[in-house]
Amino acid sequence: MNRLASLNRMSIVSLIYSELKDLGISRIEYEGPTIAVYVKKPTMAMEKSEVVKKLAKDIKKRIVIKADPSIRKDKKETIEIIKNIVPQEAQIVDIKFDDDLGEVLIKAKKPGLVIGKGGSLQQRIFAETFWKAEIVREPPIKSRTYDSVLEHIYNETEYRAKILKVFGERIHRETVFQDKYVRITALGGFQEVGRSAVLVETPESKVLLDVGLNPSANLFGERLFPKLDIDQLKLEELDAVVITHAHLDHCGMVPFLFKYGYEGPVYTTAPTRDIMALMQLDSLDVAEKEGKPLPYSAKEVRKELLHTITLDYGEVTDISPDIRLTFYNAGHILGSAMAHLHIGDGKHNIVYTGDFKYAKTRLLDKANVEFPRVDTLIMETTYGAQEQKSRDESELELLEIINKTLNRGGKVLIPVLAVGRGQEVMLIINDMMKKKLIPEVPIYVTGLVDEVTAIHNAYPEWLGREVREEILYKDENPFTSEFFKRIEGYKEDIAKGEPSIILATSGMLNGGPAVEFFKTMAPDPKNAIIFVSYQAEGTLGRKVRDGAKEVQILDRDGRVESIQINMEVKAVEGFSGHSDRRQLLNFLKNIEPKPKNVILNHGEVNAIRSFASLIAREEGRLGYKPNVYTPNILDSLRVA
Repeated sequence: MNRLASLNRMSIVSLIYSELKDLGISRIEYEGPTIAVYVKKPTMAMEKSEVVKKLAKDIKKRIVIKADPSIRKDKKETIEIIKNIVPQEAQIVDIKFDDDLGEVLIKAKKPGLVIGKGGSLQQRIFAETFWKAEIVREPPIKSRTYDSVLEHIYNETEYRAKILKVFGERIHRETVFQDKYVRITALGGFQEVGRSAVLVETPESKVLLDVGLNPSANLFGERLFPKLDIDQLKLEELDAVVITHAHLDHCGMVPFLFKYGYEGPVYTTAPTRDIMALMQLDSLDVAEKEGKPLPYSAKEVRKELLHTITLDYGEVTDISPDIRLTFYNAGHILGSAMAHLHIGDGKHNIVYTGDFKYAKTRLLDKANVEFPRVDTLIMETTYGAQEQKSRDESELELLEIINKTLNRGGKVLIPVLAVGRGQEVMLIINDMMKKKLIPEVPIYVTGLVDEVTAIHNAYPEWLGREVREEILYKDENPFTSEFFKRIEGYKEDIAKGEPSIILATSGMLNGGPAVEFFKTMAPDPKNAIIFVSYQAEGTLGRKVRDGAKEVQILDRDGRVESIQINMEVKAVEGFSGHSDRRQLLNFLKNIEPKPKNVILNHGEVNAIRSFASLIAREEGRLGYKPNVYTPNILDSLRVA
């Protein structure tokens, strides 16, 4: 074990003062997982960047050099310097300052031109102004969420600086216990799909992996929330919440934690932070309109944002005294991540997949399979009992249904998840229309799909290679295609009008404008509804997909409406953001290194049982024999 990596907190501070004494250190602060070293000679610090990097590697901590406030340039002068350094082609649209953390936020239409080759201009801004430049994109499609999230964070810099110091003190506290163990407790999303939540415990730490709602459960039903009322989960003892992606079945209960006393950090990716807030605020709005209030308010969502620490893929971060977190691409939706937990000094390593797609899609690259170490794998098995059609077969089937429907004078309704499937289907249909494979009719985009698509445009670096290159290097953004018509909510004239394609939320018909379009369009046999994502048990989408000829729906006044279903009903499963049975097995075969333990979650009972049996039968193909566990809710497993 590296001796320096085991130093206590005071020894680390002393070592930094000793190794970097020439930089004129004025103070050292723990800012969340980062050690911020404030210096009066930042130019010298840049010259000694390799020394700083080596020190950070030796002590296994993130170190960032910042200028002492006394030497920072005046804000007005700083703005002028930035405008002189950055080429006009970058199109800077806004500059904000964080006095407390010594950062300047630069929003530009072409952020790469602000950063410069190899970060050269970003470094020059620091060298000439002594403000640390944080650079973000101004997307081509305006996003209210993206703008308001950044605005909120930069309006609360004093509060954020304060809590980051609190987080830092807790993360870097001294370890106390001699006993060593790692325990995993299933709080939700085991033997079921929905309300995902996993508690990971060591003697020193408690970390919650995801905390979601069950989208198919009735309000305040037994299965709506994860089991958060267990003895070992006291919110004041919780070190961190890790969110793998922004679907509500994984993040829908984060604000609830803050309402009832949680004061710690939330770790996720930047795209997930923004989409998570949007989805939570929208669910509050929908719940209010339907008279089914959720157990938190917008106030807690705003607090959640201030407590969120964003990480890039591959960025190693301390989240407690004995746990380091690293995110890897999950290929599920924008910003989705697999969480790798390095526990103790190599005592145990957990990979929690969250939802993942081990296949390339038009929107994203396939999920990562290479990790530093893996002892225990917690993996989703949504489609553990089912093989999907290939992507080519699925696209051909979608093409045939659309053509058949439009040619008979009908309209196509595609209920989509706002995040992921909506954008995937947009890319596919745009490509079909560009190639004249389908008639040129309006493609209406409504519900949250439009706003989430705008957020995708703010983070093109997180998209798959091909679409990323189209946006960044070819200036051919498929999301701004002339074929798309953006509308607000349900429009009766469109539902009853000329042939068209309608992409609307929600994907399971459990709310949103898709339900209103469905009610109007369902009786007409010329129309078609195409499901392209998972339909959970108990949802309206599941009933329709399974062949119901009549369904009862509550209207906004609480009255029951009976809807006759004469429209064509199709399900094209190959567009799912989840891995099917074959892809799950290939993931297990190719993961490196091989896990000793495999814990199956996020699947209905038959899917989990079927996939567990498949693992046992395919031992030869896998090349190893893991211990396979299929826990129920509230089961605990000691894995180390």
